[in-house]
Amino acid sequence: MKSDNSRPSKTSRPHAREYITRLAAEGVYHFTSREARMALGVTPAAAKLALNRLAKQGLVASPARGFYVVVPPEYRSLGSLPPDQFIPALMKQLHQPYYVGLLSAAQYYGAAHHRPQEFQVFLSKSRRPIHSGAVHVEFMLRKRLREVPTQSFNTPRGNLVVSSPEATALDLLGYVNHAGGLNQVATVLSELAERIDAEKLAAAARTVPIGWAQRLGYLLEHLGFDTKVAALRDYVREHAKQTTVLSLKAPRKKARRSKGWKLYVNAKVEAEL
Repeated sequence: MKSDNSRPSKTSRPHAREYITRLAAEGVYHFTSREARMALGVTPAAAKLALNRLAKQGLVASPARGFYVVVPPEYRSLGSLPPDQFIPALMKQLHQPYYVGLLSAAQYYGAAHHRPQEFQVFLSKSRRPIHSGAVHVEFMLRKRLREVPTQSFNTPRGNLVVSSPEATALDLLGYVNHAGGLNQVATVLSELAERIDAEKLAAAARTVPIGWAQRLGYLLEHLGFDTKVAALRDYVREHAKQTTVLSLKAPRKKARRSKGWKLYVNAKVEAEL
């Protein structure tokens, strides 16, 4: 009788540490618990125990249930791969469209005045934040996510989808609390504005509530970037049906009115130099 060679023998099965070493040697730094179990030829419980041992040794981390990353020596102190090196693989695994936004996106355009404490990612569905070693990933919900203009950036582990400079600027005004407040937003805009294209900004405004465009236009003009807002001003004049406020947290009483942006300037905004 012929032997069945379709399954590897016990002697050919790698140990867990050998498995992740092979992956890294092939340039693969992420895997699923199922893939590990199949490669090791063990039960789910045994695979979980083996991966837990590797995690305690700092050799792997699990940013999401059933999803693991190999942690190379240069990132052992971080306790994880950096988020930009595993988010593309995780989103592909989850079949979820995404883009990196707000302060995290601003970094890619040289406009990160302070390094954000959390890596900020927009999704079309709600998801709990990730805490993997010292890495924190914040997920935010974004309507019309697939319509948002984005750019692709290369990382050592794949391509990362990042909101365009124009979309980043608009999101900063839509998610002010997640961006550190109006002064922080103004600081980032003062560095991001040079990368903004006026026509693309007006086009990107069609993917957001009109109030975001009103606030952004005023702030860019306030910061001295008048040449960036002509097309956006025309868009606001055509689509803004009512006057809004610059700050949603401050009272409108006695606020100066900006007619061009249909906006009550109810907060003093200063960018850090």
